[in-house]
Amino acid sequence: MSFRRRITLVSAAAVAIAVVLASLLTYLLTSHQLRGQVDSQLSSRADSLSFVARSPERRSPGTLADLIKSQDSEQAPPQSAATPQGTAPLRNLPPRPGQVRGYQQLVGPHGHVLFRSSGNVTLPVDARTRELAASTGGSFFRDARVNGLQMRILTEHIAPGRAIQVAQQLTEVDRLLSRLRLILALLDIGGIALAAGLGRLVAGTAVRPLKRLTQATEHIALTQDLSGRIGLVGEDEIGRLATSFNAMLDALERSMNALDASVHAQRQLVADASHELRTPVTSLRTNIEILQQAPDMDLEERRRLLSDVVQQIEELTLLMNDLIDLARGEEPHADAEDMRLDLVVGEVVDRAHRHTPTTPFQVELEPTIVVGVPARLERAVGNLIDNAVKYNPPGEPVEIRLGGVELTVRDHGQGISAEDLP
Repeated sequence: MSFRRRITLVSAAAVAIAVVLASLLTYLLTSHQLRGQVDSQLSSRADSLSFVARSPERRSPGTLADLIKSQDSEQAPPQSAATPQGTAPLRNLPPRPGQVRGYQQLVGPHGHVLFRSSGNVTLPVDARTRELAASTGGSFFRDARVNGLQMRILTEHIAPGRAIQVAQQLTEVDRLLSRLRLILALLDIGGIALAAGLGRLVAGTAVRPLKRLTQATEHIALTQDLSGRIGLVGEDEIGRLATSFNAMLDALERSMNALDASVHAQRQLVADASHELRTPVTSLRTNIEILQQAPDMDLEERRRLLSDVVQQIEELTLLMNDLIDLARGEEPHADAEDMRLDLVVGEVVDRAHRHTPTTPFQVELEPTIVVGVPARLERAVGNLIDNAVKYNPPGEPVEIRLGGVELTVRDHGQGISAEDLP
C-alpha cells in the first residue's frame, strides 16, 4: 500500500470516528430531550389529576364521580381485599375523560382497574404498580407496548390504596428519532466520503515533495549524476529532509570530486615517477654498459664512472623512498638543515654537463646559505636543469643564475604551452 493511500485511509478513519461519535452524541441528547419533554408532560398531567382528586371544590358531581363510584361498587374485590375507606377524593377526576390528552387509569391496591379514560385501551398493571398503589407515596416511569403502540407510562400514588397511571404514545418521538437516525447516517456517509476526498488531496500535496525526493534518488542511482538538487519545499519536516538530502548530495559530490582528483594525482604521480626514474636509470645503464664494453679503460676514467654509478644508485634510492611515502598518502618527513645552495646547484650542473656534454651552460652562482633538505633541493634543481636541457634548441646555452635566494634556470626553447601554463 502506498504512503499516499495510507494517509488517505488514516485521515478518513479519524474523521469517520469523530463524525460517528458526534452523531451518536447528538442522537442520545436529542432522544433524552424528547423523552424528557414527554416525561414532563406526563408529570404535569399526573399532578393536575392528583390536585383535582384532592380538592373538594373542584369536584364535578354527577359525572365522573358517579362513574367511579359505580365502577368501584362493580369491581370491588372480596371483603378480604376491600377498598380502604377515605377514597372519596379519588372520584373528583376531571370531567369528560375522552377530551384528556393521552391515557389515564385508576388502579386499586390489588391491581384491578377502577377507572380508565379510554374504553378500548387498558394500560398494563404490574407488581410494581400494585405495590405503589398499596404504599404511601412515590412514582416511576416505564415503557410498554399497548395494542401495538409504544407508550411512556407514569405511575404515581395519589391516595391510600389508589395509584394513577398516565400514558402518552411515543409514536411521534419514535418517528422523529427515526428521521434523525436517517439524517445522521447520511451525514456520516457524506462526511466520511468528503473526508476521504480531502484526505486524498491533502495526501497528494504532502507526498509530492517525497515523490520528487524519490525521483531524484532513483535518477542518481541510475545515472550516477550528483548535480541534481531538490528545490526548497518549506520549513517543515519534509523541507528539512529535502535540505538534508541536498547537503548529502553536496557532500557526495565533493567526495567524488576529491576521489577524481586523487585518481588524477595518482596517475600524475606515476607519470612523474616515470619521468624522475628515466634519467638516472638511463644514465646508470649507460655507465654500466661502458664499463662492461671497455675492460681496458683508463683507471681514472673507470673510477669516475663508478663514482657516477654510486651517486645515481643513491639518487634512485632516495627517489624510491619518497615514492613509497607518497603512495602511502603521507608527506615524506625529512629534517631541514643549513646548507650551501650554490654548491648544490654546482654539483647538479656538473652532473648535467657530464650527461649532455654538447649543451653549453652559462652559470653565475653567488654563495647562498638556505635552510632545507639537501636531497630534495638537489632533485628540484636537477628537474629544472634536465627540463631546460631537454627543451633547449641544439647549440643554445642554458642560463643558470643564483642571486640571493632566487635561482633562475632559462632555456631558449618554445616555452610552456598556454593550456599547460596554469
